[in-house]
Amino acid sequence: MRSLLFIPGDSEKKLEKGLTSEADVLLIDLEDSVSAERKAAARQITADFLKSNHGRSSPRLFVRINDLASGLADDDLAAVMPSLPVGILLPKSNSGKDVTQLSTKLNVHEALTGLAEGVTQIIAIITETAIGTLSAGTYPDASKRLIGVSWGAEDLSAVIGATAVRNEAGVYTDVFRMARAVTILGASAADVAAIDTVYIDYRNEEGLARECVEAARDGFTAKLAIHPAQIATINKVFTPSAEAIEQAERIIAAFAADPSAGVIGIDGKMFDRPHLKRAERLITRARSL
Repeated sequence: MRSLLFIPGDSEKKLEKGLTSEADVLLIDLEDSVSAERKAAARQITADFLKSNHGRSSPRLFVRINDLASGLADDDLAAVMPSLPVGILLPKSNSGKDVTQLSTKLNVHEALTGLAEGVTQIIAIITETAIGTLSAGTYPDASKRLIGVSWGAEDLSAVIGATAVRNEAGVYTDVFRMARAVTILGASAADVAAIDTVYIDYRNEEGLARECVEAARDGFTAKLAIHPAQIATINKVFTPSAEAIEQAERIIAAFAADPSAGVIGIDGKMFDRPHLKRAERLITRARSL
């Protein structure tokens, strides 16, 4: 999972176009990109789209429901779960308890549709509220369904009253840098994917590439997208390189050859057990792609 593309759930045309985008995941949106007047229509369009594309291996089809406090989430789930989405994107998650609550709701819907319990996955956006940002460490053991966490700046800026999320140089200001950092730490603590937020200037390919490289450097393994034109760049940056794969395989092989070693040397460089864990994760990610 490298690229996750938002598609408005009330647009048949955009949904069909999303299938050809080469995104790893389509995030069919019932939340921010759909007006209150279009919610019911979006649910029906999304349900029909899921049903007609059930069983596709790529892209994987997730639905972003409205947040649990909105009063709309239950209607969203009732509409789309019979059409068997691969997963649910939970916005404005305030803590691991929200993921646990969503998982409980999914248990019921899976039972009603004859699915095995736990097959529907969850991704959570964990920094769109102040308390959510401060609760990034609460996701371990929230649910076995949880496969990734992401962060958002725009909703958080509205909550705290910030007039901008970046400074004059285009760099995130301190609050949003913190939100970004705790997302990486929260993902690591929960042993799930860290997914970088959207880059809203979708015509700026150079800026997107730079942000992807920085995200991959810091520990993110995927990125949200708002336009199909962003997918090629995101996929390129977040696909492990041949060199990285070769290095990871050498680290794994060296530790396998000496299982009792705490540190091994390769080409004059020392690698310890955390390096081994990172190498194993990279190989797992590369194989999944």
